[in-house]
Amino acid sequence: MEYFARHLENEIREGFSVAKAILLVGARQVGKTTLLKHLFPGVKLVTFDPVMDVMGARSDPDLFLETLGTPAILDEVQYAPELFPALKRRLDAGDGKGRYLLSGSQNPLLMKRVSESLAGRILVYELEACSVAESLGLAGGGAKPWLVRFLEGGGSWENAMPERPRPGRGLMETLWRGALPEETTLPLRFVKRHAASYVRTYLERDVRVAGGVGDLEAFSRFLALAAALSAQEINHSQFGREIGVSPATADRWLGLLKATFQWHELPPWKGNAIKRISGKPKGIFADTGIQTHLLRISSPEALLASPSRGAVFETFVAGEIRRQLYPFADAVGHWHWRTNGGAEIDNVLERDGVLHPFEAKCKDHIDAYDLRGIKAFRETYGDAAGDGAIVYAGSEVYRLDRRTLAIPWNAL
Repeated sequence: MEYFARHLENEIREGFSVAKAILLVGARQVGKTTLLKHLFPGVKLVTFDPVMDVMGARSDPDLFLETLGTPAILDEVQYAPELFPALKRRLDAGDGKGRYLLSGSQNPLLMKRVSESLAGRILVYELEACSVAESLGLAGGGAKPWLVRFLEGGGSWENAMPERPRPGRGLMETLWRGALPEETTLPLRFVKRHAASYVRTYLERDVRVAGGVGDLEAFSRFLALAAALSAQEINHSQFGREIGVSPATADRWLGLLKATFQWHELPPWKGNAIKRISGKPKGIFADTGIQTHLLRISSPEALLASPSRGAVFETFVAGEIRRQLYPFADAVGHWHWRTNGGAEIDNVLERDGVLHPFEAKCKDHIDAYDLRGIKAFRETYGDAAGDGAIVYAGSEVYRLDRRTLAIPWNAL
């Protein structure tokens, strides 16, 4: 498979030079193993399995690690939980940096074991599917996406204007294909077959191994419902009612989707912290290619005519923003905003007390009417509301007012 340079490359290289171990988490097939093999060629790689005890790692973890040596890549390490206490002992026994590179695709299982055994000894990174720049092969050499340049430049368009997009695939095909590395390179006629295989493998491996799901057929309907409700405010009990399971089961299954990186939630931005916690989150499906497969949208042309087009575009923009926040760890808050009167902002980024509104509009030209949500937001928050933008389906960067840009969906 073709290798795409990733934004996280320098972060991981530098982290491995100062830490004893690195943990790279993310959904299946986002390229975790490929990235680690590319960054550290020649380093021994062991991929664990939910059934087989590979090299006796589960039955005798100390002997396994002694035989393996360092540095080493331990792939899908959630399948070998017995390793974590042994890893802790080995990391504590010496001060050498850059010893183990771990990867996995089930976040709570991993993080629970990391917090129990490896806290303070390991740096954690999350790899997402490809950003637009990554899929175009423009992420290498320390190049920074426009959102990173904007935030590092003080959140002002005067310091960091997006670049015009470079030629590539059209919007509908990009949304329909999705952002998983393999989705972006397959011939068009194989894309949905890949998506079907992805969903089947996800259900049979990730969901079954994680446990707590007795009815995989019901869970597959639940997954399709999540795809249909992406980019909407979520009432968790709604999921259960739609497919006939209890609210507690629906809550647990939503947690499993988040745990396996298939679903993200944007909390609501409120001036009051308690209201932020109690408000309705907006659900965002992880990948638009899997989303359009689950929505049974058969082609890019069918997506163009689909009533789901706007929600798929908003899902894409939220994902692109999330993928571009990689340098900031948790230093940038990512929210959504909605008033009782119906005014809303799809994405609100908070950094150092300044709120930056970002809307998504699946149309090829933006006019003053499209600014009404951002104007309402600025009227509400005054000086706390900073520069922002509308990400849209067109191809030119231009100003909508002094503090708001129209930014093409594939701007760099």
